[in-house]
Amino acid sequence: MDHQPKFFENLSGAGKAIAVLTSGGDAQGMNAAVRAVVRMGIYVNAKVYFIYEGYQGMVDGGDNIVEVSWESVSSILQVGGTVIGSARCKPFRTREGRLQAALNLVQRGITNLCVIGGDGSLTGANLFREEWNGLLEELAQKGKIDAEAVKKYAYLNIVGMVGSIDNDFCGTDMTIGTDSALHRIIEVVDAIMTTAQSHQRTFVLEVMGRHCGYLALVSALACGADWVFIPEYPPEEGWEDSMCVKLSENRARKKRLNIIIVAEGAIDCHNKPITSEKVKDLVVQRLGFDTRVTILGHVQRGGTPSAFDRILASRMGVEAVLALLEATPDTPACVVSLSGNQAVRLPLMECVQMTQEVQKAMDEGRFLEAVRLRGRSFENNLNTYKLLSHKKPDAELPKSNFNVAVLNVGAPAAGMNAAVRAAVRVGMTEGHKIFAVIDGFEGFARGKIKEISWGDVGGWTGQGGSILGTKRTLPAKYLEKIAEQMRTNNINALMVIGGFEAFESCLQLYEARASFEEFRVPMCVVPATISNNVPGTDYSLGADTALNAIVETCDRIKQSASGTKRRVFIIETMGGYCGYLANMGALAAGADAAYIFEEQFDIRELQANVEHLTEKMKTSIQRGLVLRNENCNENYTTDFIYQLYSEEGKGVFDCRKNVLGHMQQGGAPSPFDRNFGTKISAKAMQWISKKLKETYRKGKVFANTDDSVCLLGMRRRNLVFQPVAELKSETDFVHRIPKEQWWLKLRPLMKILAKYKTSYDVSDSGQLEHVAMLPKEAETGAI
Repeated sequence: MDHQPKFFENLSGAGKAIAVLTSGGDAQGMNAAVRAVVRMGIYVNAKVYFIYEGYQGMVDGGDNIVEVSWESVSSILQVGGTVIGSARCKPFRTREGRLQAALNLVQRGITNLCVIGGDGSLTGANLFREEWNGLLEELAQKGKIDAEAVKKYAYLNIVGMVGSIDNDFCGTDMTIGTDSALHRIIEVVDAIMTTAQSHQRTFVLEVMGRHCGYLALVSALACGADWVFIPEYPPEEGWEDSMCVKLSENRARKKRLNIIIVAEGAIDCHNKPITSEKVKDLVVQRLGFDTRVTILGHVQRGGTPSAFDRILASRMGVEAVLALLEATPDTPACVVSLSGNQAVRLPLMECVQMTQEVQKAMDEGRFLEAVRLRGRSFENNLNTYKLLSHKKPDAELPKSNFNVAVLNVGAPAAGMNAAVRAAVRVGMTEGHKIFAVIDGFEGFARGKIKEISWGDVGGWTGQGGSILGTKRTLPAKYLEKIAEQMRTNNINALMVIGGFEAFESCLQLYEARASFEEFRVPMCVVPATISNNVPGTDYSLGADTALNAIVETCDRIKQSASGTKRRVFIIETMGGYCGYLANMGALAAGADAAYIFEEQFDIRELQANVEHLTEKMKTSIQRGLVLRNENCNENYTTDFIYQLYSEEGKGVFDCRKNVLGHMQQGGAPSPFDRNFGTKISAKAMQWISKKLKETYRKGKVFANTDDSVCLLGMRRRNLVFQPVAELKSETDFVHRIPKEQWWLKLRPLMKILAKYKTSYDVSDSGQLEHVAMLPKEAETGAI
């Protein structure tokens, strides 16, 4: 985008008062949003108020509306729920209630409201805004405020953020709390799988979602469930028979357990409820399987917010304050939301109307329309689930006569196995034979290659690391042997799942095409590395899981530091030369500083950070957290920074250091990585099929163009296939990072929330978009 950067320094909140409230059902991450609104508001010199207990507190006034300081929101980032409380409020639904609320706000000079809640809360806020002027005039007539106040506070600005674990709000990819709720569900499913396996049991899991099946659908995708029931896509007539046939077929294939996921609002095609008990009784009566029901209930709302939700909520909170500062009397009430990894502003009522349209479509039995209205991401999830969960009989599968090899390259990353599973199953559905290569290109050269079938990859989504085995070795020194293996096994296409090495490997094979015709076949790279340093994509598989591991550890460390008081922790993260993990980890954990290679720093900056922490120790927040990327500077090592801080902080604070190491590579994949891996890999295999058809000539595959060796990446809002040859110019090969990285734009956010003065380019925000205009192709940076 060729634009002059626009910095928010020109936006001042002086003389403005902003109030923040949470309303409706609670959701993990609401506190991160509250914290961001308060700190950004104070940063731009506005007064900021808490309204306790949602709209009830606004109506009751008094101690429920209080001005807050920077320290008021310390240590709430990692807390689930909402610290300012939320309540259902009948009085606010009456005009008398809203009149009282308006009086309470005007008395404190508040004309900017930031509402965090679901569509009911946001609709209420919009009505309040529309009535505002009339309410003020009525108050003046009753003599409760003077004419001057009516003029001075004539307009109420409202910005909404959607906090709802159901992800049921149209126009936004992910609502605050959804990712954390998925974490809770997947933790339970993973635990249940081990016990179900031991006893050969069937488990029916009921998850939340009265009107929206997002949680059920995504958790079914993420754990490879046998069957899922959601309100938007009721099963066809006779589903009882189909489901029982599928379950018994799975048992016959030596699968020891079955998982069925039911959304609490699931219905059949006659709009009759399908309950978890009904499903259980059916399985027991028809099949005699040992079956148990687990209802997850409010567990899904609880617990600490995931890294994704903290970053999402922090970004939205800052964006909400910017939107309030820029609002004019003519700006419609807006919602700040996420599309891909872009923060966007949407007219609140357009989103609400579209959300209500979905419900209307479901009530009237127009289920395909309901799925379409839910948005591109929901539709993709549903299609991918249908593709991967049901194996067609061999007789019904097409026969393509193509052989596709799948391999992992580079360091292990969570989500690799989910990607392999999706590749194998989609490939088989397309009629190909799929070959698994063991131990990357090294294994390929040694002939460690075998055909892999549908059942072989069952249960792979939840496994961490790389089951196929992975090596960092590049193909350059084995070109002849690899070409020979491709000839022997008649390999017509390659799918390479891995990090920077996967990108480099395909580049080497592409450049070796002149000497080896075996490499003139379609190849696709699926980026998977915790470092998130692959060119051509904003996200790599595994980075989300690593980020959650870092944030979890930082939370524990912060707790330990709070106990001892006046202690600063220096934490070293992985990532090679890429500062993604350190920067985003710092944003999600509420760190005071993050040292990264991409932003050079010197001794003066280190000194300024020490002074900043010294000042902080004089407040009520007596602890510090500093993250350092492993390669941010060859001389300012973790030990050096630790010693410098220890010396300079003598008498004020003491210091500890912690190197996180390989724990960042391990662990079960997060829901995001399972899902992203599944969807991106399915899309890559479909592209390979298309390329195979295009390049098949006279009995053989001949792919010799640049666009037949691509990397599939997530760019801003879309999933795009980019030729590796073109990505070469965008890459810094010495440091193994892309020359431009989107997340560097979020760096000032971290500094602002840690109380540093900085400049923040807000050129990308500020445009109000329309719901229908969001790109149809938008594939989510959510899941």
